[in-house]
Amino acid sequence: MTDSLAHNIPLSSDRLWQALMTMAEIGATARGGCDRQALTDLDGEGRRLLARWAEEVGLSVEVDRVGNMRCLRPGRDPDRAPVAIGSHLDTQPSGGKFDGPLGVLAGLEIMRALHEAGAETEAPLMLVNWTNEEGARFSPPMMGSGAAMGIFSEAEILAKTDPEGAVLGEELRRIGWQGEAEPGDLQGLGAYFEVHIEQGPILEDEGLDVGIVTHASAQAWFEVTVTGAEAHGGSRMAGRRDALVGASRLVEAVERIAIAEGARGTVGRLLVSPDSRNVVPGRVWLSVEFRADDHDTLARMEDALRQEGADLSRERDLVVAVEPFWFSPVTPFDPALVGRMREAARRRNLPHRDMPTVIGHDAVYMARKVPSALLFVPCIGGISHNEAEAITPDWAAAGLHVLADAVLETASLVR
Repeated sequence: MTDSLAHNIPLSSDRLWQALMTMAEIGATARGGCDRQALTDLDGEGRRLLARWAEEVGLSVEVDRVGNMRCLRPGRDPDRAPVAIGSHLDTQPSGGKFDGPLGVLAGLEIMRALHEAGAETEAPLMLVNWTNEEGARFSPPMMGSGAAMGIFSEAEILAKTDPEGAVLGEELRRIGWQGEAEPGDLQGLGAYFEVHIEQGPILEDEGLDVGIVTHASAQAWFEVTVTGAEAHGGSRMAGRRDALVGASRLVEAVERIAIAEGARGTVGRLLVSPDSRNVVPGRVWLSVEFRADDHDTLARMEDALRQEGADLSRERDLVVAVEPFWFSPVTPFDPALVGRMREAARRRNLPHRDMPTVIGHDAVYMARKVPSALLFVPCIGGISHNEAEAITPDWAAAGLHVLADAVLETASLVR
């Protein structure tokens, strides 16, 4: 193909930017970010806005039993499997305007431009808003795409609870977004595309407009419990079995292990019990996650964590339990679709590079069952999951145009 298919339709980067700003008003925070966590009233409001926008351009909106929204545009050949574009509208509690919504609303802009042009594709097109990608309120993350791809059972997902005890399935019904469609139907998609902010500094540092994601790194999450014994805050220091002191050593060890392996390690949560000012903590629960480009590195990191726990148990008379919680293997993206995006960036003279993702996205789960591709655009300072998260309109436009070229070639835009 010598020219860009997307040149045949009136894509509007200004309209995309306005949609991003309008969606950001739902759950807007005082410091310029968004708090629109999964299955809250605000999430329901964002979903209603997306549904209204989709219906205005002739898309039929369907919802499955775990709340995934599918907005379908018919193709000339109904026997061809749909080509899907997607991401998520839910955010972190102190999230930004672009993590997730960029992918959904870039897909919407492609649908709007096709509608405005009266253009057709041979294959149907589908826009997907996945349920609970973030995993902020209900854990683990990427539940909607995980259920659709058979990684989680529907019953397991619907039974998950948030820290206040709210049940996911009940919250889905409460806000009016539990449908009747079978989540697993989405395993029959012909292809899946996603554009997302990088959530890292590489593209901006290198002066690049887009990143072509070739594969997803592996992740392993653990739940660690350190058990000692409660004691009065006035008790002597000698002989204390302080679980928090022990947990603090593990937090430091996670950082040390990750640096030694050239990988990533994070402790994101600690729960201290009994959580009283004048009581030596007797139990601490903490989350640990490791991310690496290969499974051998990840296995070494787990072994090192377990050894740190064993040493701590022996030296401080504590009990340390390390339990696996979630694992995601190294996942390649479809070479043909990746090549299509790479060629689109080249045709448009957009500076780009190949790169992995060390962060989980719905596209990673999709790639296990459906030919999938993931595209990155820069974010300022690499900042994300933060109210200061920001991108430029030019970066959003670059992602939109590369995405549109690849999607329309895959779905066979009728010239």
